Amino acid sequence: MSFDVDIGHTSATGPRDHNEDFAAAVRAAAHEEERGLIAAVADGVSMGGLGREAAQTTVMTLVSDYFAAPATWETTVILDRLIGAQNGWLVDHNRRRSAARAERHTALTTLTSVVLQGHTYTVAHVGDSRAWLLRGDDCVQLTQDHAFDHPDLRSQLTRAVGLDDTVHVDYQQGELQAGDCFVLTSDGVHGALSRLRIQALVGKMAGQPAQAVSEALVLEALEAGSRDNATAMVLHVRGLAPLRLEDTQLGARQLPVPGRLKVGDVLDGYTITALVADTGVHRLYQARDTASRELVAIKTLHEARASDPQERAMLAHEAWLGLRVSEHARSGQAAGFVRVRALKNPTAFYTVFDWHSGQTLEQLLAGERRFSAAEVVQAAIVIARAIGRLHRLAVIHRDIKPGNLHLGDDGQWRLLDLGVAVSGREPEAVRSLHAGTPSYMNPEQWDGDHGQPASARSDLYALGATLYQWLAGRLPYGEIEPWQTARFRRDPVAPSRLRPEVPIWLDHVVLKAVARDPRLRFETAEELVLALERGASRPLGPLGSTPLAMRDPTVLWKVALAISLAFNLLLVVWLLFLPR
Repeated sequence: MSFDVDIGHTSATGPRDHNEDFAAAVRAAAHEEERGLIAAVADGVSMGGLGREAAQTTVMTLVSDYFAAPATWETTVILDRLIGAQNGWLVDHNRRRSAARAERHTALTTLTSVVLQGHTYTVAHVGDSRAWLLRGDDCVQLTQDHAFDHPDLRSQLTRAVGLDDTVHVDYQQGELQAGDCFVLTSDGVHGALSRLRIQALVGKMAGQPAQAVSEALVLEALEAGSRDNATAMVLHVRGLAPLRLEDTQLGARQLPVPGRLKVGDVLDGYTITALVADTGVHRLYQARDTASRELVAIKTLHEARASDPQERAMLAHEAWLGLRVSEHARSGQAAGFVRVRALKNPTAFYTVFDWHSGQTLEQLLAGERRFSAAEVVQAAIVIARAIGRLHRLAVIHRDIKPGNLHLGDDGQWRLLDLGVAVSGREPEAVRSLHAGTPSYMNPEQWDGDHGQPASARSDLYALGATLYQWLAGRLPYGEIEPWQTARFRRDPVAPSRLRPEVPIWLDHVVLKAVARDPRLRFETAEELVLALERGASRPLGPLGSTPLAMRDPTVLWKVALAISLAFNLLLVVWLLFLPR
């Protein structure tokens, strides 16, 4: 579903001589649709007729500059900086005017703004204009008036843009849902219409264009005796943009981590049926969806890590990556992955996956399950295609190994665990983590102080090492430990020498995937898939032996040392034992 918001806006002067309200809404450009839209309503307040100027400049500055801010800035940071800058400008102009005219001339304004992005809404508010959220049968006032709570002083604001050197802005963020309706009003509307009347009118006009709803709100306010300018902006959310990382991070920050769950406990409509794993960092449960009766997997943080912001951010990043992959499932790109389910109104922070019974390749090999070469090739094609889809999304898995390849009871191979994957948006804790299992990490990552970070080619090498173990029963370079210095001093033996039924063409493919020289390996997952699909019809050529100097860069120094020692030994013998 694409981002689709119907916007309506109406403003009337009412019984006043001038309309000092102002409102505007701006959508992101088509190529930046994920940045959503921003809408704002301002009610100018002035001594000297400058309220319209204050309201208009404040709204236009906010909505026009919002999308110019860096995309990496958090929404409230952008709003705070823009509103703060506009407040400073208004305060300075008020002082200049008052000094020039020897009398007090002030231009102030209220401001209520809503930003809709992905699956999140953000409200920024100063003054006594208001934001309302109508969802289902509820109408909730999202803002609190900044005015004196006294019948004779209600028009006196305690906060406004331009009032003080520093403006304090109220912020509220929440989950956005399709069908939500946001209504922004000046006090000329909500001063005449109660919350229930606003709710009843909007509900009565459900299905009609947002413009018609905004016109009806203003007209009814005027007919009810409004004594001020009346402005209403209606935002009807008809479709949501894809979930953003910021949406999952919001839940990670705000929602509590569920405590230890027992069999029979219910969490947001999921009944726990078993505890599958407890690592001390995460817990994995099997549960049943009480609505669909389907089994699911629920991943939560261990309560000992519940207050760790880095662990929360890492789990949120993993959930977001899973949802990105699941988005592509709509076009038939789901093969090779476990689908992550989007949550609606969760009461706790957790992630839900589809449940697939079966075993990992590590478990199958430990159980002495024997795969034919043809079975290995077909499984490798599925996994390589899944890795290729990750790479096209600019995601690097970083931990391809038998323990993360799963064969379901439905006969489908799937790639597991995006917990240490990098996407360019991962938390610092993930980025700085030297992730991966040593025996499946490519040699370039072990080059001492010059070691290279994981890349797309690292995933392909790890898959090659997994294929070699799958076919030959052992790792190409043996078990590798991080403290070892002589990790890659020999070339791997061809799998067919350890298992004669392996075809020679498959030898060439696997040995190319784990070549010591990175220039000899596959460059992309698609290239590996093509080699596996072509098989014996268009086999790859054999690789030559890796030069000794590459397998052991110190070999030249060792040879030189040996020659020097031999020469010095001969010299000693000549000096001591041979006649002169």
